[in-house]
Amino acid sequence: MSSSCSGLSRVLVAVATALVSASSSFPQAWGPPGVHYGQPGRSITLCCPGVTAGAPVSWFRDEETRLLQGPDSGIGHELVLAQADSADEGTYICRTLDGALGGMVTLKLGYPPARPVVSCRAADYENFSCTWTPSQVSGLPTRFLTSYRKKTVPGADGPRMSPSTGPWPCPQDPPGAARCVVHGAEFWSQYRINVTEVNPLGASTRLLDVSLQSILRPDPPQGLQVESVPGYPRRLRASWMYPASWPRQPHFLLKFRLQYRPVQHPAWSTVEPAGLEEVITDAVAGLPHAVRVSARDFLDAGTWSAWSPEAWGTPSTGPLPKEIPAGRQPHTQLEEEPLVESPAPPRPSLLPDPQPLVHRDPLEQVAVLASLGIFSFLGLAAGALALGLWLRLRPDGKDGPQKPGFLAPMIPVDKLPGAPNL
Repeated sequence: MSSSCSGLSRVLVAVATALVSASSSFPQAWGPPGVHYGQPGRSITLCCPGVTAGAPVSWFRDEETRLLQGPDSGIGHELVLAQADSADEGTYICRTLDGALGGMVTLKLGYPPARPVVSCRAADYENFSCTWTPSQVSGLPTRFLTSYRKKTVPGADGPRMSPSTGPWPCPQDPPGAARCVVHGAEFWSQYRINVTEVNPLGASTRLLDVSLQSILRPDPPQGLQVESVPGYPRRLRASWMYPASWPRQPHFLLKFRLQYRPVQHPAWSTVEPAGLEEVITDAVAGLPHAVRVSARDFLDAGTWSAWSPEAWGTPSTGPLPKEIPAGRQPHTQLEEEPLVESPAPPRPSLLPDPQPLVHRDPLEQVAVLASLGIFSFLGLAAGALALGLWLRLRPDGKDGPQKPGFLAPMIPVDKLPGAPNL
């Protein structure tokens, strides 16, 4: 049985991992004076606030003359409502024996709180926030008490306690919102979050253990832009920026994935760019394309962010840039007549393109020229050697005695046949 005049106050305890908060169930603690809260289906006892305990009174409903309970009921200044329901809600008036007004009591019915549903998310590697929703509607004034603490780390000699493990209050931002924020968290630590829902009929607590690296989910990338590539009817260049909530540090970077589709196709194509821009090389010529991008920690901590708002772009329909003849100086011509429609070829994606760009690297040209020079030198050297050997070995065409050649047989004269013996 619920009673507002028993002299006992309900203690509303919010346990925030050792943080205890007590709250009185007297009407003044939850609303204006004279309000009593009860649960449907329960027996509820009201008492006349303006008389002494035990004094006989008469009870009426507000703006009704029908007597609900007379002074001869034997229960003094109390009014008992058995199996209260929604029809019993309203204002009750009590009067003394002389007809004077003793007081007024307003009855409101509702339910005790159930454990709230809590979820946490980190938009960067330094802070995280937790949100909650009631698991059931109580119909009564409700408060939420929030706190957190750093979990202890088990060691060889038992748990290793840290003087800075908490608990600390988790400030609700803004006050009264269903959200609290923890600032300056440690990326590799674990935390226990306490969210306690309290109302005039009781309290219920939800404890949630989280680690920053598991709940990390960056905000979507910002500033997505899609531009055509002049002269290339199947290319689009997309660029974007880091989300503003992500601190730019060399050891905490983001990776990205990009999706695109023609306006007439429901299926998305996905690529993972290496930086903050990507050139789409297989766009459908003449059709607008939707592009979106999401982000994730580059070491795969947490999950992918939500998709950015879609940006739209249509490939260029202009002609291809004109190639410069080999006999001209390309750099001089570009300086004299800069062409807006012939920019430097963009960095292509890994997807195929029927019109590949021609990349001419100056270092590559120097290497080719050097190789040609070496081969030319070797060819000339081989030709000179062959010419020298031929001149050395060719027969002498002049009349007269021939001198022994380079390969003439070395036979003594006296050994020749027919030679006289001296």
